[in-house]
Amino acid sequence: MLGKIIGEQAAPVLFGVALLAAGQQSTLTGTLAGQIVMEGFVSLRVRPVFRRLISRLLAVVPAVICIAVLGEGATNTLLVYSQVILSFQLPFAMIPLVYFTSCRSVMGEYTNGLPAKLLGALIAAVLVALN
Repeated sequence: MLGKIIGEQAAPVLFGVALLAAGQQSTLTGTLAGQIVMEGFVSLRVRPVFRRLISRLLAVVPAVICIAVLGEGATNTLLVYSQVILSFQLPFAMIPLVYFTSCRSVMGEYTNGLPAKLLGALIAAVLVALN
């Protein structure tokens, strides 16, 4: 469908760039979350260079192993499986996020107001139902 809009040659390149950007954003988010967990909850200090290296290796190495074992032809299947797994994980991220950001004992003065609570709960419910 994208090929009809921007051309058959540009569509795969644009999709690849978008996929790479999404992967980098995901890795950045995971790195920052790991930093907060390690420093805040576990009290473990790691130099940022090593933290980034470990996070990126944890993200890339399993994919490289799968491609090496299953072959390049399986990349489309691996992509579909990864999206299915992510769709299963979505409720486990969204529901606690809405709950904890609405909890005054956790967020203090930064607690969501009633409109944000309702909108967050509605969006989470719709996405879980669609999943």
